[in-house]
Amino acid sequence: MHCPFCHQEDTQVIDTRTSEEGDITRRRRRCSHCDKRFTTYERIELAMPVIVKKNGSRTEFESSKLRGSLMLALRKRPVPADAVDGALQRIEEKLRSSGEREILSGQIGELVMRELKRLDKIAYIRFASVYRSFEDIAEFRDAINEVDLDPKLVKNPDK
Repeated sequence: MHCPFCHQEDTQVIDTRTSEEGDITRRRRRCSHCDKRFTTYERIELAMPVIVKKNGSRTEFESSKLRGSLMLALRKRPVPADAVDGALQRIEEKLRSSGEREILSGQIGELVMRELKRLDKIAYIRFASVYRSFEDIAEFRDAINEVDLDPKLVKNPDK
């Protein structure tokens, strides 16, 4: 670690502490050349895979774009914000844990559809109609039947 004052490489760690959450390490350092002290912070940096679009171009993953897609599908639907945040976290975690350096945009679309199917049937149909480029009423009917026949989505009237 270079000293920010004299730019020498020889610095010593004199104190190390971990944050309460355990995700940040604070180190107090002393330069052996100028004897000045400074603090550094270490954080885990997990890289998201690069998104490969349908046309072959590549772009960096942007969480805000993913949130925007979900919010557009969920517009005016009674889904709590914490449920949307949970869906975003699950999608991002699947992307991180995939270990892939690149991922097809279609795979992200499928993850979004899976989460929307769990959150709200109408939002799922909205997203599916754009994502799958529905061209006639039969494709809408098939998507609706898919949602209606999914036993995991049938609400229990006793609860």
